[in-house]
Amino acid sequence: MVDWIGLAIPFAYLGILVGSLATFSSLYRKRKAAKSFNLAPWFPPHLQRNIYLSLLHLEPEPGKEKAPMIPDSVLKAALLRRATEDIHRILQIRGQKQAMSSLLQRGSVGDDLWQRFQRAEKEVEEELRDVINEANAYAPNWGQTIFQSANEMAANSALRNRIEEIQGRTTSERQWWEKKRANIQSDFMKELGEEAISKPATPGERGSDEDAVMVEGGGPASKASSKKKKGKK
Repeated sequence: MVDWIGLAIPFAYLGILVGSLATFSSLYRKRKAAKSFNLAPWFPPHLQRNIYLSLLHLEPEPGKEKAPMIPDSVLKAALLRRATEDIHRILQIRGQKQAMSSLLQRGSVGDDLWQRFQRAEKEVEEELRDVINEANAYAPNWGQTIFQSANEMAANSALRNRIEEIQGRTTSERQWWEKKRANIQSDFMKELGEEAISKPATPGERGSDEDAVMVEGGGPASKASSKKKKGKK
């Protein structure tokens, strides 16, 4: 006869093991999802996206049934500004991904920071798809070229900021150099004045200088004294 009780015990053990593993996996996933949801966002709030959505879903004013009509040109400009901000975020994600992955392999960063980065990357991808769909709704195939225009706007903005930074630095450096030159000139003049005051010419020194000049010049007094000495001899 088949020992059903002996066969049931291993199956029961396997069922309990599989059930416990499934329960643990479910609880771990829920805890991980809740933890990732409570993590701080990688980027600040998307102001340009909020402005675009506010213009797109503008509510009517109190006492009026219909909301004011927003021209398509204004909505397109707002969408383009939104795409420009997305370009900045894409560049940040691409520039930081390699460094983040290498730091994660070394163990220099924790899992929380890596989860924040991955969530930000997914949000950027969803944002790009949303912008493309919105652009195609305004004009056919605009979604293929909107990010090219946004990239040019971002490059021009970065260049303008760089020029303003250089100009501001040049002005500050010029002011610093002028101040430094004025201090050097004032210190030099003070040193000259102190040397002139510390070394005045005394009357004895003046007399000796005059005698030396007369002797070196061979004047009348020196000739007369030499004749008297010859007569005495």
